[in-house]
Amino acid sequence: MSSLTDIIFANTKNYQGFVDERFQDLASQFSRLQDGRIESGGAALAVYFQGQKVVDIYTGKKSPTELWNEKTLSVCYSTGKGILATLAHILVSEGFLDYDTPIIQYWAEFGQNGKESMTLRHILSHQSGLYDIRNLLASAVEMADWQHMLQVMEQATPRFTVGKDIAYQALTFGWLVGGVLEKATNQSLSSLMQKYLVGPLQLDGAYFGVPNTELDRVARLIQKVSSIPKTEAKPSKAKAKNNKTSFADKLVELSGQNPQDFLDAMVPKGMRDFSFFSDQGLQAVIPAANGVFTANSLAKIYAMLANQGVWDGKVFIQPEVFAKLSQIQSIKRDRVMPIQMKWRLGYHRVITMGKRAKKGFGHIGYNGSGAWCDPQRELSFAYTHNFATGSITGDYRLWGLSQETLRCADAELKGSKGWF
Repeated sequence: MSSLTDIIFANTKNYQGFVDERFQDLASQFSRLQDGRIESGGAALAVYFQGQKVVDIYTGKKSPTELWNEKTLSVCYSTGKGILATLAHILVSEGFLDYDTPIIQYWAEFGQNGKESMTLRHILSHQSGLYDIRNLLASAVEMADWQHMLQVMEQATPRFTVGKDIAYQALTFGWLVGGVLEKATNQSLSSLMQKYLVGPLQLDGAYFGVPNTELDRVARLIQKVSSIPKTEAKPSKAKAKNNKTSFADKLVELSGQNPQDFLDAMVPKGMRDFSFFSDQGLQAVIPAANGVFTANSLAKIYAMLANQGVWDGKVFIQPEVFAKLSQIQSIKRDRVMPIQMKWRLGYHRVITMGKRAKKGFGHIGYNGSGAWCDPQRELSFAYTHNFATGSITGDYRLWGLSQETLRCADAELKGSKGWF
C-alpha cells in the first residue's frame, strides 16, 4: 500500500480522458491513488450517471513499453461473473430458460450424481454445492479446454445438498452458467455475448476468450525487477516473506471458516503451470475468472442495469425479470467468502467505505477490479487495472473510488455529498 502522505500529495491530474465537472473530485482521487505506481501498471475508471457517461479516464502502463490508452483491455477475474449473469438474465427475458426449471431440461448430461433438481437459481446464487475445483482437476491447464470442463461439470458431485448451503463458486460458476446458456440456446457463449450484449450496446471490448486480433490490446502484468542480485539475497528473509500471511488468509482465519473450503474453491492443482495473462489463458473461455474488458464496456453494461434493463430505448431485461435478479437470495454465511456478500442472482452487494447503495449490486474481481450499479441513483461504475495485486474482497482503491462515485452522485441528487 502506498503511504498516506504519498496519496495526499500525489498529482491530481495524472490521467487522460473525459470527466464531467460534477465528478471532478472522483477523477482527482483516481489520480491520487494511481500516481505513485504508474511505472508498474495502469488503470481505467468509467462511470455513467442518469443515462450519460460522466467519467472515462485512464493512466499508467499497459506493458513495460506501452502506455494505457482508451482501447486497453484488462483481465478482470471475477468481475466477469456479473457480466455472465447479466447475459443469463437477458436470455431468461428472451424466453430461452428460467430460473427454477431443473437444468437437466436443457442439459440432460448434467443430471448425474445428485444434480437432478439443480436450477439456474441455485447456480447464480452459489447454492449448488459445486464450488470445489481443486478435487476435480489434475492440473489447472485443463481449465483452458471449454468442452472438457463442461464434461467435468456434468460428472461433478455437489459437496452439500443442493439449495441447503452457500459456497462461492469461484471458478466453477463460469462453466456452470455458461454451459446452461449454451445448451438452452444451442449457441456458443461468444455468439451469445455478441448477439445480446456486445452488439446491441456497442461495447468497445468485452470477451470471454480474447480473439487473436485483440490480444495486443490486453494489458499485461509488469514484473518487478529486483535491485538485489540473487547472490546477495538472504534466504532467511526470503523464506519469511514467502510464509507471510496475506490479508485474505487472515480474513478467512478470523471468520472461523474452514480454510480447506477456501482452498478447494479458489486454487486448482498445478496453478504454477497456468497463467491467466498468457496467450493461452487469455484465449481460453473461463468466464468466472478471465473475463477481459474495457472499463467503459463494464460501466455501460451496468448503466443498462441501472436503468432497470433498458438502454437507448431497447428493453434488454423485462421488468418482471429485472425485479427478481437483484433480490437477495440468502443471508446465510458463505462457506468460502470471509465477509457478508448478500448474494443476488449472480451479483453481490456494493462494497464501499461508508456510503450505502441498498438496491445496488455488482461484482468484484480477485485483482481489485470491480463493476456495479445503483438503480436508485441511476449510477454505474467500473474500475480495471493490471497491477500485480490480489484480494478476494477487492482493495482500498476499489472501495474508495466506489465511495467517491456515490458521493459525487449524491451531491447532484441530494445537494450534499456526505460520507454515509
